[in-house]
Amino acid sequence: MSLLLAGDLGGTKTLLALYESTGNQLNCLTQKRFGSAEWPHLLPMLQTFLAEQLKTGMRVDAACIAVAGPVQHGKATITNLAWDLDQQELATSSGLAQLELVNDFAVLVYGLPHLNSEQQVTIQVGSADPNGPIAIIGAGTGLGMARGFQHHGELLSLASEGGHREFAPRNSDEILLESWLRKFLEVDRLSVERVVSGTGLGLIYLWLEHCGAVEEHFPLSEAARAWRDLPPGSPNRPDLPALVAKQAANGGPIASHAQEIWLGAYGSAAGDLAVHEIASGGLWVGGGTANKQLDGLKSQAFLGAMAKKGRFSEFVGNLPVKALIDSDAGLFSAACRARVLAECA
Repeated sequence: MSLLLAGDLGGTKTLLALYESTGNQLNCLTQKRFGSAEWPHLLPMLQTFLAEQLKTGMRVDAACIAVAGPVQHGKATITNLAWDLDQQELATSSGLAQLELVNDFAVLVYGLPHLNSEQQVTIQVGSADPNGPIAIIGAGTGLGMARGFQHHGELLSLASEGGHREFAPRNSDEILLESWLRKFLEVDRLSVERVVSGTGLGLIYLWLEHCGAVEEHFPLSEAARAWRDLPPGSPNRPDLPALVAKQAANGGPIASHAQEIWLGAYGSAAGDLAVHEIASGGLWVGGGTANKQLDGLKSQAFLGAMAKKGRFSEFVGNLPVKALIDSDAGLFSAACRARVLAECA
């Protein structure tokens, strides 16, 4: 039996948990949420949590903390909090035998092989190579990507900034959208995540309004203008992407058109990732929109665009594809990684 510390650190909140590992089973013993901005640094938060939760004689065998930012050589900077983190310093000062920092999207790779049926939903049935590479893509605030591969029997995760590759329009709608977005955003180069993200869905709706001739055909016009004009984080700024998704679910024609364009671009990006990584072990779709867009992810708009990859269409069409719907998947995946660290110690 091993005692593991798992964490999921974001700019707004941080989750810390203790897990017990017995065989192939992971059992969450305790979990606590912290307001990240209420603490001067991760270290005192860790120390407080451990002091509260560890009973006499208890010892953490390994720890893994997912962080919202890139990790290089065991170090990370959390920009929104102005925190500089060093995994060795955190381990030493917290009295932990070992602690690893992992990017909060890349960490998901470690949990994928261990997900149960309540944590994921199949959106395309396929045949997986148990030793093949795996990949995950997730639209939320931005567009996350990561991949995993086997190395001497151990699953390793590689972070990616694939969401920042250039957007390549595939049809007349996307060509016009791409041209408008570059002007609207005042950029010379348009990345995929400008389109395939929660923000992207809102931008697509704005573009459709821009193309429309009769304003009363657009029931979200007032919300769209406020979303466009107010800065992110403003308390009065409406959640236009959520409103578009709700309108689409109710059959609103403009919102449905916006969502169909968005799902097509998302599916195409997912298929590109599967081909790029030769993800014969399977592809997962995560991020903040996965649980809200399950019907869309199962639609022909998404799956058709995903599989339309020319000479690799058959390969992508035969891959198992699943949606990651567990809101605590980052914490669970960090625990999975901590278990490996404990086993290798």
